[in-house]
Amino acid sequence: MKAVVVENYDAIDGISIRQIDTPGVSNGEVRVKVGAAAVGFVDGLKVQGLYQTKDPLPFIPGTEFAGTIDAVADDVTTFKPGMPVVGMTRSGALAEYISVPAAALKSLPPQVPFETGASFQANYLTGLYALDARASLQSGEILLVLGAAGGVGIAAIQIGKLMGARVIAAASTAEKRDFAVRYGADQTIDYTRPDWRDTLKELTGGHGPDVIFDPVGGEVSLQAFRSIAWRGRHLVVGFASGTIPALAFNLPLLKGGALLGVDLAQIQRREPETHTRLIAQLFDWLASGQLQPVVGKVVSFENFREAFKTMQSRSALGKMIVKFG
Repeated sequence: MKAVVVENYDAIDGISIRQIDTPGVSNGEVRVKVGAAAVGFVDGLKVQGLYQTKDPLPFIPGTEFAGTIDAVADDVTTFKPGMPVVGMTRSGALAEYISVPAAALKSLPPQVPFETGASFQANYLTGLYALDARASLQSGEILLVLGAAGGVGIAAIQIGKLMGARVIAAASTAEKRDFAVRYGADQTIDYTRPDWRDTLKELTGGHGPDVIFDPVGGEVSLQAFRSIAWRGRHLVVGFASGTIPALAFNLPLLKGGALLGVDLAQIQRREPETHTRLIAQLFDWLASGQLQPVVGKVVSFENFREAFKTMQSRSALGKMIVKFG
């Protein structure tokens, strides 16, 4: 089979598609013929060896995928060949086939395309875990989403609206702000303007945001926290800006505010009941059509580098998808 293989941590131009053996199926495993795989910000860090944990070399990047069951182990009864599924894994999704434990898969509703399924789980589970389990977002509260046009930002906007919040989307370009409005944002802010906090104050009537969803980091995070409402909750999701901010401890004291960490990688192990509840909620919304995940730019498998470069340039609208076949 063909797969993207990282043989040395490198810039994306140094990584190629290789011909390798198709994986077998061990006890408890299922092999999936991949129809689409997602490329996120973390994937770009991993191939360069810049993520907080390193995958042993060589490895196939990609953590989210959708496709069709190709083969199952004799002891697997929950899936059959031909079934459409979505999955999450540590690595291996940017390949024509992937073998994973059956527990890593979920059935994909038949009306949902592979591109949508591949863009769904990580971003939307992050958004729901952050807003529900961490911030306890309430209907009628004000939610400020930083980096609003990215994959996880758009997910937070959609979930925030489903939970009844008033959503203010902060993004750096008019195109990104229009994109955020298209998917549910009530109002927008250009956080590159030096007076953007004044605009936020006006939009909230001096109240400030009750919840801040922050995958950006850097100086904008510090400025956002300075505008937070009394007893507001600031969700630390990531640092797409490349800078980890340092917050003076007197600010949470003066604001009565809280910093809340959001780490998707630890949810299933540390909070299995919460993980199960949130996954069930997401798939209920997906099956009913209440939630329609946003698919960003779709590129062919042969052009996989384009997905990484677009994501790394921070010009992506939604999540980048690599399509097979």
